[in-house]
Amino acid sequence: MPYKITGKNIKNNIVEKVEEISGQNVFECYQCGNCSAGCPVVDYMDIAPHQVMRIAQLGATEEILNSKTIWICSACLQCSTRCPKGIDVAKVMEAFRTINLRKRVAPLNPDEIDEKDLKELPPIALVGAFRKLTG
Repeated sequence: MPYKITGKNIKNNIVEKVEEISGQNVFECYQCGNCSAGCPVVDYMDIAPHQVMRIAQLGATEEILNSKTIWICSACLQCSTRCPKGIDVAKVMEAFRTINLRKRVAPLNPDEIDEKDLKELPPIALVGAFRKLTG
């Protein structure tokens, strides 16, 4: 799914906080797309993992923090193992979730998951979602 950067305030200190929490340098990403290509839940995301990295590089972090992607990421580490630069993309996603959770923002309630979705979603996505909410 294509993603457009709106050009809103793209300079902020969230990237520094993400790098502090994750221990990863988002500026090392050169947009090869391997992380998105191997992601088992990318079809459910509104921003693909490689796009998250690029948007973070541009500083448009509010768009990432308001996206579904950081909550859908199952933290399966497929993206991290595929990265030729050794960036742990899953840790970056977790850092964005952590920032939202510190603000008390957690849009997924396990009791509100549609029964149809429960049958279709990969089990790791559900386990990851429950882990994120008990954080």
